Amino acid sequence: MSRVGKRPVTIPSGVTASVEGQTVKMKGPKGQLQFIVHNDVEVKFEDGAIKVAPRVETNRAQAMYGTARAQVANLVEGVTKGFEKKLEITGVGYRAALQGKSLQLALGYSHDVVYAIPEGIAITVPKPTEIIIVGNDSQRVGQVAAEIRSYRPPEPYKGKGVKYANEFIFRKEGKKK
Repeated sequence: MSRVGKRPVTIPSGVTASVEGQTVKMKGPKGQLQFIVHNDVEVKFEDGAIKVAPRVETNRAQAMYGTARAQVANLVEGVTKGFEKKLEITGVGYRAALQGKSLQLALGYSHDVVYAIPEGIAITVPKPTEIIIVGNDSQRVGQVAAEIRSYRPPEPYKGKGVKYANEFIFRKEGKKK
């Protein structure tokens, strides 16, 4: 049994929630989100909280109901606070700049990489070597951060590339004479 899945998700004031079949909808100050729960999981809205339980006693249902509860909790956090990821750019001449609705990255290639910012995501560049991605959907914020990082992942010898702010890069020693 999932320990996370047993706890109900409380809905704070200022957030309206509704459960229609397998669809959970949230509306709050940061926008509106919805999540479709797997068929093996039962979702109920009662007493100002959303409760999640497995419909059947299978391994798949056990796995899915903890995940479903975490997704519903992410909906609540997304419409109240939102999510944020920070990326750091390391390397000589590596930098980022906002240009209209796109992010322009100079990452050591012969050309600049231009990343179109998707709808519902806000990107700020306080310094040329720092990117902050903000949005209300944790999956989309993480996906955008992963796509930007994939243009030049950090390499282990000099540490050059785009990395998450809290990521540790295991450094390797170079060639020996």
